[in-house]
Amino acid sequence: MKTVAFIFARGGSKGLPGKNVKPLNGKPLLQYSIETAKKVVNISDIFVSTDCPTIAAVAQQNGVKVIIRPAELATDTSPEWLSWRHAIDYVTEQFGSFDRFVSLPATSPLRNEHDVIAAIDKLESTGADICISVTPANRSPYFNMVRFNNEELVEIVIKPDGAVSRRQDAPAVFDITTVVYVAAVPFIQQQSSIFAGKVVATIVPKNRAVDIDDIYDFMFAEAVLQSEMFNAKR
Repeated sequence: MKTVAFIFARGGSKGLPGKNVKPLNGKPLLQYSIETAKKVVNISDIFVSTDCPTIAAVAQQNGVKVIIRPAELATDTSPEWLSWRHAIDYVTEQFGSFDRFVSLPATSPLRNEHDVIAAIDKLESTGADICISVTPANRSPYFNMVRFNNEELVEIVIKPDGAVSRRQDAPAVFDITTVVYVAAVPFIQQQSSIFAGKVVATIVPKNRAVDIDDIYDFMFAEAVLQSEMFNAKR
């Protein structure tokens, strides 16, 4: 099966302007995703989808192909799913069809190639439509997440069966991460959201699941990258 990787990186970012090419520990943020994709032998080609000439230049300097994303697919409100479809259509038209789609968002620089390989293998072994990545959540709707009811009283979001006095006793819950998405190409072409099909997931440890949205995330990622312990584990 032919697998193609995509990195979707638009130029506009309100949380951290220019973040996709901002130097992180000495190299552009985008470069981390490119380098990881190159280490995965299952991936036959790599594309960066962007509306930004600066991002495109960094991609080309790192030896990967560029897809020019239309402006209407690069706004704050544009569903990324439509950018996925646009990229698939472009590659199919220009380079031929492929079977598996891999998205490696530029905002997750701490992933490694094993995270990507695990997701590809999970999709293949289960026959699912899409494999996402998750990480253990800090908070639980069964224990320490609340909402206001109609009487303006606070209640647990999901009432567990029986009393739960420790978070560890509540059902395990996970946060979706931006580490990796792997999907069957027809699923993206025919559906319009992740949970419209059969979804499986791989679990990524917190130290590799950072998603950079603002300067604080960026500073945290840089501190982690400079940690000897983190680099020893990679």
